[in-house]
Amino acid sequence: MQRIREKIDPAQFDIKDTVVSINRVTKVVKGGKNLSFSALVVVGDGHGVVGFGVGKAKEVPSAIKKGIESAKKGLIRVPLQGTTIPHMVVGKFGSGSVLLKPAPDGTGIIAGGAVRAVVESAGLQNVLTKSLGSANPHNVVRATFNGLMSLKDPAAVARMRGKQLEDFGMVKA
Repeated sequence: MQRIREKIDPAQFDIKDTVVSINRVTKVVKGGKNLSFSALVVVGDGHGVVGFGVGKAKEVPSAIKKGIESAKKGLIRVPLQGTTIPHMVVGKFGSGSVLLKPAPDGTGIIAGGAVRAVVESAGLQNVLTKSLGSANPHNVVRATFNGLMSLKDPAAVARMRGKQLEDFGMVKA
């Protein structure tokens, strides 16, 4: 079942950006090689709104700027439960998969480079993660987003099932 994404206006939020990776890429043409830079950027407000984008340009700053603009177009809202996520989830993209697990207060962010950038931008402060499979930052970021998008808000699930939040053994944070 494909979830319909709501359109989030980036102007409403105080969005900060994080550059995950910058690659020098070349295109071989008749006259030689064309050099350019590709930047993978994650943006977020630190309160449950996060997005990522890829920008490509002849110079690094231009590539980062394009990546930020692209990231603002694809913002998603992450259901938070206090400072962590509501339940465990595995996000997959290509050969990369990322395990995201809720953690008690004081644990901090246990995550590698690309996953750390995404969960910090989303505003998570206590989470356990494990990147499985591909180490390619593009695949890892997309797998993390896949996992965050598949998170369900406990209150919404309770409403949908016609039950109380307490019936699931969860307390409202």
